[in-house]
Amino acid sequence: MHFHKPCMNEQERRRRQNPREILKSIGLTEGSTFVDIGCGEGFFTIPAAELVGPKGRAYGVDVNAEAIDVIRRKADRAGLSNLILKVGSAEETLFCEKCADIAFFGIALHDFGDVDRVLRNARKMLKPSGLLADFDWKKEAMPFGPPLQIRLSEKEAAGIIEKASFKIESVKAIGKYNYLITAKPNSH
Repeated sequence: MHFHKPCMNEQERRRRQNPREILKSIGLTEGSTFVDIGCGEGFFTIPAAELVGPKGRAYGVDVNAEAIDVIRRKADRAGLSNLILKVGSAEETLFCEKCADIAFFGIALHDFGDVDRVLRNARKMLKPSGLLADFDWKKEAMPFGPPLQIRLSEKEAAGIIEKASFKIESVKAIGKYNYLITAKPNSH
């Protein structure tokens, strides 16, 4: 596991990686249950909690306790009561079984030591009809984001996701620097 700070400020990041638009594009709606795995400081978690509303639920897990504290403060300021956060590993933290409409990785999949275990855990939380979404940096040189050598290309990420018993639904570019992969659990 490593930690990196993007070189763009929050406003620039929101312009390039609009979390609300990305979340809406994967079908996040009011009343949904959303799990943000490797949620960091809540760039996607807070907008997800707002989008799912009081009838929905948003969960976030990260190994970084300070990041979880940042999200808690943001949630308190926004008056969000539908957000459940845990400090823990993505390999082991299980919020619920077969409850999530969406399991989401927001610039996180490349961070995990045992990606297959993380994906298996995400699968446990997904409803049979649920969606796995991986939003990440393209594997190209750019002035921000994680080091190039740890990034996953769209093809690499899709292969890892398929190997974990998911069927790829779509792979698409999001702006100049990112991609979004969506997948459904294979039925056994």
